[in-house]
Amino acid sequence: MATKKVILTKDKIVSMYMNYTLEQNEKPKSVYQFSKLNGFTESEFYTFFGTLNSIENEIFNMFLEKTVALLEKDANYETYDMKSKMLSFYFTFFELLSANRSYVVMSLKENENHLKNLMQLSTLRNSFKQYISGIISDEYRIKQEKLQSFQEKTIKETSWLQLLMTLKFWLDDSSPAFEKTDIYIEKSVKATFELMNIAPIDSLIDFGKFLFKEKIQSK
Repeated sequence: MATKKVILTKDKIVSMYMNYTLEQNEKPKSVYQFSKLNGFTESEFYTFFGTLNSIENEIFNMFLEKTVALLEKDANYETYDMKSKMLSFYFTFFELLSANRSYVVMSLKENENHLKNLMQLSTLRNSFKQYISGIISDEYRIKQEKLQSFQEKTIKETSWLQLLMTLKFWLDDSSPAFEKTDIYIEKSVKATFELMNIAPIDSLIDFGKFLFKEKIQSK
């Protein structure tokens, strides 16, 4: 009896790509090679992706989509303030990254050219900024209409830089269960919101001490 052909989906292609990369310790050389090895045609591949590089972009974007989906399953999530939503996002997002750490580390540390590595995060960047825009509350918007758009753009760009810094810290974190990354998240998010509120700088000082301590210990 002939084996029933597996129905191809975007998620299955992503899974195949990640498995190949980890098992072969390199990325597929071409769409032709990748398709042939996994039993589907190039034309089927192009139904979902235009290039192999677009798979890499989609992988990191899928981490974000799954993070948001998990957060929205919590009935209490919508009642959270912006800071609580941000913390929930970070902890969930990095939990998903940790579950796929081998691929993420290999993918983001593959090139010494950091700009090339960042290209993989371009779709994630756009989606993350949309997420931030969706959770910005009136509390953090400037009341003057002329300045509101500028402030929102600043918050989104600053939040993206913070995510990149946290990602870099996580990539270098060798602590059990990445507990130092959890501390980094708590302190950095708290410091960021104190900056937005122009509040006392206790959290900024605390965060600075933590970073200084980690830098000294890593030498």
